[in-house]
Amino acid sequence: MEISELKLKDLLLIKPKVYEDIRGYFFESFREDILSNFLGYKINFTQDNESKSSQKTLRGLHYQLPPFAQTKLVRVVMGNVIDIAVDLRKSSPTFGQYAAVELSEENKHQLLIPKGFAHGFIVLSELAIFSYKVDNPYSREFERGVAYNDPSLNIKWPFDRQEIIISDKDKNLPSMKNNNDFFL
Repeated sequence: MEISELKLKDLLLIKPKVYEDIRGYFFESFREDILSNFLGYKINFTQDNESKSSQKTLRGLHYQLPPFAQTKLVRVVMGNVIDIAVDLRKSSPTFGQYAAVELSEENKHQLLIPKGFAHGFIVLSELAIFSYKVDNPYSREFERGVAYNDPSLNIKWPFDRQEIIISDKDKNLPSMKNNNDFFL
């Protein structure tokens, strides 16, 4: 398993070692000991989630406030997506910046998105099954988000805005400048 930090501080790309032969493949999708050694602290995932989405579906950009803030370990089981993480930590040198990574069933890459980041993805393939672990349960009361089309973020989405399939809730998320719920 290869773990590396991306351009945003604390955002990690995880590339598992994949063993393939004529039967198919095998890989370890999660190793608590390896991840904890890399991080320098123990991570305790408490919930697994999975979604199925059609092409051009955008989910996000979501996060939760403390005490329900979440670290997420995300991956694609089927299909491929562009995954987005936005740093919302005011004290971070990369506050307000985003990283985009293609996750797919072929590359089997994963992202570890720490607390203090908004997260979302858009589906490139006909269908995608997206799987993620979180270290805190979902809380509607503490759920927040940032507009996917916020001009200050200038995220380069792979489809025109009128083609994107998005929930009404996500269409109405506030911009960065109209959002006061950032992390210290």
